[in-house]
Amino acid sequence: MTKANTAEQMLARWRGVPFTSVNVKDGFWRPRLDVMRQVTVRACLDKCEETGRIANFAKAAGLMEGEFQGIYFDDSDVYKVLEGAAYLLMSERDAELEAEVDRIVDLIAAAQEEDGYLCTYFTLTAPEKKWTDMEKHEMYCGGHLMEAAVAYFEATGKRKLLDTACRLADHYDRTFGPGKRHWVEGHEEIELALVKLYRATGEERYWKLALWLLEERGHGHGVGAIWDRADWGPAYCQDDVPVREITEVKGHAVRAMYLYSAMTDVVHASGDPAYVGALHRVWAHTVERNMYVTGGIGPSRHNEGFTHDYDLPNDSAYCETCAAIAMAFWNHRMNLLFGDAKYADIVERELYNGALAGISLSGDKFFYVNPLASEGHHHRVAWFDCSCCPTNLVRFLPSIGQYVCAVSEDGIVVNQYMNGTCRIERPEGKSGIRLTTETEYPWHGAIRLTVAPDREESFRIRLRIPGWCRGYRVSVCGAPVRAAVANGYIGIERVWSAGDTIELELDMPVNVVRARPEVAADRGRIAFQRGPIVYCAEQADNAHLTYDAFAVSPHAPFEVVEQPDKLGGIRELAGADADGRRLTLVPYYAWDNREPGFMQVWLREADCRALYMY
Repeated sequence: MTKANTAEQMLARWRGVPFTSVNVKDGFWRPRLDVMRQVTVRACLDKCEETGRIANFAKAAGLMEGEFQGIYFDDSDVYKVLEGAAYLLMSERDAELEAEVDRIVDLIAAAQEEDGYLCTYFTLTAPEKKWTDMEKHEMYCGGHLMEAAVAYFEATGKRKLLDTACRLADHYDRTFGPGKRHWVEGHEEIELALVKLYRATGEERYWKLALWLLEERGHGHGVGAIWDRADWGPAYCQDDVPVREITEVKGHAVRAMYLYSAMTDVVHASGDPAYVGALHRVWAHTVERNMYVTGGIGPSRHNEGFTHDYDLPNDSAYCETCAAIAMAFWNHRMNLLFGDAKYADIVERELYNGALAGISLSGDKFFYVNPLASEGHHHRVAWFDCSCCPTNLVRFLPSIGQYVCAVSEDGIVVNQYMNGTCRIERPEGKSGIRLTTETEYPWHGAIRLTVAPDREESFRIRLRIPGWCRGYRVSVCGAPVRAAVANGYIGIERVWSAGDTIELELDMPVNVVRARPEVAADRGRIAFQRGPIVYCAEQADNAHLTYDAFAVSPHAPFEVVEQPDKLGGIRELAGADADGRRLTLVPYYAWDNREPGFMQVWLREADCRALYMY
């Protein structure tokens, strides 16, 4: 047996269940999705209008006079908001929102040039400089157009934006590829978008172009501003080595995660395991040496990315919101490719901490940067000149249902626990399944699942046991069962009938967390986590304490206190510091939603007994 065949056998290649098949009724997520629909998507559309981002398309189409406004990649913000709007329309049609999207789609289509090219910055500012600087995000913007187009077609059945995206992809395919021009896109995105376009259209040359673009990296083809800067260079955009030779995470965090997402997609689409070794190596390097307890990645403001192993400062942590979202994208794909729950654990960490922290409870203010400590000077704002993070949240949060379940060859997989229902279509000849989940997760570990297959049939149900969980109990139709954990899942195989139930109880104590000793910033410090939620101390609850001038014992008992009217409804941790003064901890995702003040995740430790490591 060849090494390739051995690697291929290791690929699970599960199929994701689209979020359109998931009805989230969750007490934690449903209010946030409502805010996204009622506030966030419209606020971002308004900002795109106010800042000229939408008008740029009208200008490029010759429908109005004026010069290009903004930054050269601003087209992408419009596309991301349209993608998010499409996801919201999938779950609930909204005639007013749909009409606004149609208006913008008409402008986008009108701005497309005869050969399929579409990037308003170059059309309006420097048409003679198209395809001369690989840093200028031409394909990055195109990739976001493709993702928006697929989403809007799936939401409404309308083809205008999809046809525009296909014409653009055809332009890329005519211009670049074997025997044509070289290209290394400075900001990855197009590679994963082409795979998504392939899945929507069935046009195989789209994913093959994605593969070609991946293979262009690391061979000296890069040209442009990035490559000319000595302090950045090819590693900044992952162009320093061929992708199959990648051993460690480098450069700009978002670009890296999009690259790895595309590599994972190509393996999934093709079944070719050529990138498997690189994916395993770089995942371990990212998660084990370069990830914060919140799931944040990329500590440095200088390059919006990585520096050296275990460099994880707290007050100066960059941790771009887009990077947390991209980390979820990549790990979701890794879970589907390899069938291991450790990747779904990372998705969960981002959902409840790293990514969710990026948006206010009101839905109209955002973090670009997510430090793990602040003396009180870091606050959310309504918009940024570079507003990739608000617009990325608009498309990420409405699609969270896609992370709930997957379809395996022998059954179904439950990855995330959210109250609601899921309709799962299995391969031809096998019964479809309706799965109903009842839970108060993430605040409680009790989860009840009701299984309703179309007909009685034997199949396996895998349930993820989160990496933070130290104990669990499971029963089927009221009878306790013993099930060993394999790859982070317990598997229950039997003949299932409509109405069968599974009850899973996950122990959810307050856990003390320690960083690895190599992380200098966290030596002598501890953090607290309960279930998937990472906690922090915020001045709004601890006005009698001074920033970093108190300590806490890892043995100090914390009471879990239900606070339905605080910060959108939370479970806070109530205890005391080492001097007996009251200490209240709240979820990290909720900080800076009240009066300004200090915040700390990693607290000074009063003694030195280790309990857990993440």
